[in-house]
Amino acid sequence: MLEALQDGSRRVVGARQVLRAIATGGMGHVYIARDADPFVTRPVMDACEKNGVRFTEVDTMRTLGAACGIDVKSSVAGVRK
Repeated sequence: MLEALQDGSRRVVGARQVLRAIATGGMGHVYIARDADPFVTRPVMDACEKNGVRFTEVDTMRTLGAACGIDVKSSVAGVRK
């Protein structure tokens, strides 16, 4: 499931960057960490629903960060179309 995040050329990490990519119509799939602050994740979920972008919830921010190949936790990440 998270294998798509391995491709660094299509990966977007962070709520702000993902929101920008959704707004421009370039997002294919979004991954959201369940243990992240809803203040950060709720706007991303709303944007996904509004724009018809599929999203999947991941157990932890640490798992999502590791899947992205970064050394820090991540609340939101996505894959461009």
